[in-house]
Amino acid sequence: MAVTACAAGTTSVTGAGATGGTSTADGTSAPSPTPRTRHDVSSDSGLTEALRELEKSYDGRIGAVGIDLGTGRAVGYRADERFPFNSSFKVFACAAVLDKARTGEPGLMDEVVRWKPADMAGLTGNSPETTEYTDTGMTPAQFCRAGITKSDGFAGNMLLERIGGPRGLTAFFRAVGDRTSRLDRPEPRLTEWAPGETRDTTTPAAAARTFSELTTGDVLRPRDRARLVGWLKASLTGTKRIKAGLPEGWTVGDKTGTGGASNHGTANDLAIAWPPGADAPVVLSVFTRRNLDGVGHDDKVIASAATALAEALGKL
Repeated sequence: MAVTACAAGTTSVTGAGATGGTSTADGTSAPSPTPRTRHDVSSDSGLTEALRELEKSYDGRIGAVGIDLGTGRAVGYRADERFPFNSSFKVFACAAVLDKARTGEPGLMDEVVRWKPADMAGLTGNSPETTEYTDTGMTPAQFCRAGITKSDGFAGNMLLERIGGPRGLTAFFRAVGDRTSRLDRPEPRLTEWAPGETRDTTTPAAAARTFSELTTGDVLRPRDRARLVGWLKASLTGTKRIKAGLPEGWTVGDKTGTGGASNHGTANDLAIAWPPGADAPVVLSVFTRRNLDGVGHDDKVIASAATALAEALGKL
């Protein structure tokens, strides 16, 4: 279906209703979504206290939002503060390519793209899968898999090329109602960040809203939505982040981003998660950064923030 824009306030998130519109935990089907409903992100005293204490021990800042797509309740902390995307942009770039393939360029996902080793300059260190396919090339579908499951940097850039670069992804954000998120540079420059920088940033609320629309809403066709969620569930990079903060037995799909110690230790994770037996998932977004530059990120902080979000939503 065509993507339609909608107004988006800085403290609101959009998600599916209590029934329909959610991909199943085992990824076997993707029911038609219910009409969009708007939910304001509310503060929660327990969540605020937990994350403030976590910030003190971490010596940094945490932005977090949780949405229960069954009840429509959304809670957050520093929900509208800007944080860098880092590699989490790749899930959104993949969704934009899926949408383009479905609505404008049939066959795009299966076209073989070839490149030269020189094209990968500066990216071989964080491109574990594409470096193995330099001789044969890869398809956009393979770029999606590599970018989401292994956070392959060159794959992310190849996805951006399919949609007109960083500006194309920003246009996609606007088309789906996200007036906050923006991408300005490709890998690896997009990880260069310091407090006050707005390039290549989003907010926990905006990221959670758009992520929920892509994984459970009507932006993508059911088959493409299920495909995207399948790649998220197969992700290998987030086992110590949101997944680690949720109980065993939950089904989780996520996309991480990491900026490195030289960029204030920025790190994040976006996840869709199903508690055992749940009819609808929750969406969690956690963004972190250090107060001082030159200090690395801490996966345990993201895991602890995820636990606090799940508790605030009444899931634990």
